[in-house]
Amino acid sequence: MEKIKSISRRHKFLGLLTGLIFGFLLQKGGVTDYNVLVGQLLLEDFTVFKVILTAIITGMIGVNILNYLGKVELSLRTGSFGSIITGGLLFGVGFGLLGYCPGTVIGAVGQGSLDALIGGVPGMILGAGFFANIYPKVKNSFLAKQPIKRISIKDYFDINDMTFIFLFAGFLIIVLLLIEFML
Repeated sequence: MEKIKSISRRHKFLGLLTGLIFGFLLQKGGVTDYNVLVGQLLLEDFTVFKVILTAIITGMIGVNILNYLGKVELSLRTGSFGSIITGGLLFGVGFGLLGYCPGTVIGAVGQGSLDALIGGVPGMILGAGFFANIYPKVKNSFLAKQPIKRISIKDYFDINDMTFIFLFAGFLIIVLLLIEFML
């Protein structure tokens, strides 16, 4: 809590503004609509997949530009298969029960979806509270099982940042075009 209190008002405002823009773009992209999300899960509507791929391309290019300009410092996080499986199961259960992921549930609340407000927001708060309470007890148990080596894709293939960004963004753009024109 002290860390949050130490953040300047400017940074808090920028965080809020970024969140509002993100929610607006999610809504405009159609991914806060329950039917679109269920359509993605049924492999009938690929709107969500296209929005995610576009966000990955934009974020990858933007973060690397910020890194190049010295505005951010990139570093790899540690992880484990135990934490990935646990997080995936929790995310999947929440998504399966309600049909929203955390970002889209807040966007859906913003557009007036009562199911997101009544089920999603309380579910996220209860889930976050539950996890915060049990985390100290489980962090060194199954969550730490099978640690993952800290290596990025570009390091694994021994290529520089710009080459990786060009190749991966190009690949994702081809995937987007195939989805758009083939499905």
